[in-house]
Formats: sequence, structure tokens, C-alpha cells
Amino acid sequence: MSVVLVIGASSGIGLETARRALAAGFTVRAMARSKPPLKASSGALEIVSGDALDSAAIAAALTGVDAVIQTLGLGSSGRFGTVTLFSQATRILIAAMQDQSIRRLVSVTGFGAGDSRRAMPWLQRVPFDLVLGRAYADKSEQERLIRESGLDWTIVRPGILIGDSRPRPTVVLDDPADWRAGVIARSAVADFLVDQIDDRRYLHKAPVLVEQ
Repeated sequence: MSVVLVIGASSGIGLETARRALAAGFTVRAMARSKPPLKASSGALEIVSGDALDSAAIAAALTGVDAVIQTLGLGSSGRFGTVTLFSQATRILIAAMQDQSIRRLVSVTGFGAGDSRRAMPWLQRVPFDLVLGRAYADKSEQERLIRESGLDWTIVRPGILIGDSRPRPTVVLDDPADWRAGVIARSAVADFLVDQIDDRRYLHKAPVLVEQ
């Protein structure tokens, strides 16, 4: 089975992705600034402490890896002021992957990044821009960098994230205009990300995920 690096594995989608990749039989290298609550009895888990903006840490974490799942997130305080985390971390990651000839990159951004912003109704776009505009402007730059990287990339854009109290089938939208304020559980996003390690149906695509 492939060795998968999950960047941002301490919580949220990244943590769920690491758990599901382990359950699927992959060898997982979980990278986060704080230690994630992960356990694996088979020796298939390696926890790496590091910052996504540390080029040396990223290069070391990539050694021997077959695929990368990037799940970056901001704390609540990080939404104010200039946001450059997503683009800076992605520049570092792409350069390191190219240097080590690692091809497969699956990256989570979100609905509202890149061309999907145009599909958002203007009544929703105004408050969205006020609260998340800086972060999503940087996510749009992140998407541009990935698209121009020459890697075997898939960009994943979850709809509105919810908990797992009512799991339903996942709907994969090729056209962002079909979003219609759809929601998706973090665990469902994680399942989709793990599927993309070997699945090439969404190679060089940026699907939007919602639940049925």
C-alpha cells in the first residue's frame, strides 16, 4: 500500500482523513504542529511534528511518500488581517514535491475559492467576503499554484461543513453552480480524500462536495 502524508492532521478534516487512511490500510505520515490523537497498532502510523511553512520540515516529511493530502486550516484569530498561509505553504509543498518527484497531490480548499466564488449568490457573497474574504482570496491563490504545478493534482472544495450527526451519501458536483448552499460532513470529505489517493477520476479537477 502507498505511503500517504497528511498535512494538517491534528484536527478537523485532516484528523479524520488520517484515521480513514489508516483504516483503509495505507501507511500514514501525519504532520501537524500539535500531536494528533491517533493510534495504530500495526506500525502503519508515523506522527511528524512540523509547520507547513517550514520548508526543511516539509522536505523531510515527504521522504518516501507516494501521495500527499493537504488539509490546511486557520484558527479563529487567523481570519483577521492578511492571510497568506494557504499560498505560502502550497508554494513550499509544490517545490518540495517537484524536487523529490512526488506526483500525487490532493488539496482541500473550499466552496468560494477560485472560480466557484462566481457561483455564490450575491446575497451570500457579501457576508462571506466580510468574514472569510481574506482567507478565500489566499485559497484562490493556492488553487492557482496547484493548477500550474504540473503535478497530478485534485482540488477538493467542500460545501458548508457540518458534524456527523446525520451522515448521508456524498454528491460530487463538477459544476460549482449546482452547489445551492449544500452541506457536507467532515468525515464524508475525509472519505473522499482517501479515495483520491488511487482514484484518478478527478485528476486535474476541482469537485465540490455536498451531501444528498
